[in-house]
Amino acid sequence: QVQLVESGGGLVQAGGSLRLSCTASGRTFSSYSMGWFRQAPGKEREFVATISYWSTGSTDYADSVKGRFTVSRDNAKSTVYLQMNSLTPEDTAVYYCAAKYGGWARTYDEYHYWGQGTQVTVSS
Repeated sequence: QVQLVESGGGLVQAGGSLRLSCTASGRTFSSYSMGWFRQAPGKEREFVATISYWSTGSTDYADSVKGRFTVSRDNAKSTVYLQMNSLTPEDTAVYYCAAKYGGWARTYDEYHYWGQGTQVTVSS
């Protein structure tokens, strides 16, 4: 079992930045690739970013966040980060981190463990 806890969400003005953190406990963090997803009210959960399990892991991003968001991980701290810059109101959502064995993935049903989510609200 892996427990995931997100933090760092909040209210920010358009153009601002936030950094989300997701800290894992339980099984060996370095065995898991990590993903970030988000869900806005009335919308499906969507892929944001993913990073593979090794410490300098490869990454992938949704087109909507490419160039603005950066995913990284610190295996010594069992934590994955999502640095979000140039935020827009369209980024408003609950953000979830997720963990899976093996390489990274863009689809949420490939992930085995989920955090409880953290709210990000971007005002115009």
